Amino acid sequence: MERKYGLIGYPLGHSFSQRYFTEKFERDGIDAAYSLYPLENINLLSSLISDSPNLKGLNVTIPYKEDVIRFLDDVSEDVKEIGAVNVIKISNQDGKRSLKGYNSDYVGFADSLKPMLREEVRNALVLGTGGASKAVVYALKNLGITPTLVSRTHKEGVLSYEDLNEEIMAKNLLIVNTTPLGMFPKVDACAPIPYHLLTGAHICYDLVYNPETTEFMRRAEERGATVKNGLEMLYRQAERAWDIWNNSL
Repeated sequence: MERKYGLIGYPLGHSFSQRYFTEKFERDGIDAAYSLYPLENINLLSSLISDSPNLKGLNVTIPYKEDVIRFLDDVSEDVKEIGAVNVIKISNQDGKRSLKGYNSDYVGFADSLKPMLREEVRNALVLGTGGASKAVVYALKNLGITPTLVSRTHKEGVLSYEDLNEEIMAKNLLIVNTTPLGMFPKVDACAPIPYHLLTGAHICYDLVYNPETTEFMRRAEERGATVKNGLEMLYRQAERAWDIWNNSL
C-alpha cells in the first residue's frame, strides 16, 4: 500500500518539499507519494486525517506552525520549548490515529549555520516573531548565542526596526531574517534594517531561498557582510523530517 506524505499550509504555491520528496521517492525506489494540502482553515486538518488512511506524515508551513499544536496528541520535548511544529508523524495506536508534532527547522538551521560562526558572534537579531523565528531562537540559544527579536512594532522583549541603532547593530554580528519579505514574486521587498550599519564582520542569514539571492542578502553583501539563504536549511530539515517519520525520533 502506497504511503502518503504531504504539506499543509495556506496558500501553497511553489513547494520545495513536494519536489524534494518526490525526487527522493523516485531515486530510492520508495513506494510513497507527496502531495500538497492547502487548508484554508486549520480546522480542516481533522477531515484530512480521517479521509486519508494512508497518510503517514505531514510537513507544516505558514501560517499553521503554532496553531496546529492544539490538534496533536503529543509533541516532542523540543516543541514544548519552541512552541512551533513543522513535522507531524501519524501512527496507529490501539486502532486510533495518533499525531505527534516535531520541529526539524531548528536542526536544519543550526546545522547550516555552524560552519559560518566565529567566536566573536555572541548576539543575534532575529527578524520576525512567527513560528520560524521560534525555531531559530531555540537553535541560537543552544549554540550559545543570545537572540533578540525584531518586529514592526516595539513591545516587551521585542525591538522595532526603528530601535536598531549603531550600538545595537555593532553588538549583534548575526542577523537572521525569518520573515517572508523578499520571497518570490515580491523579490524587491526586504526587512527595513539600517543596512548602512552593516560591516564585513556581520553574518546575514535569510530563511528565504527563492530567489537564491534576496534583496536582504544583496544589500548586506554590498556592505561586505557574509550572506546565506535558507536552501541548505530546507534540505537538512527535510532529511530530519524523513528520519522522524521512519525512525521514530
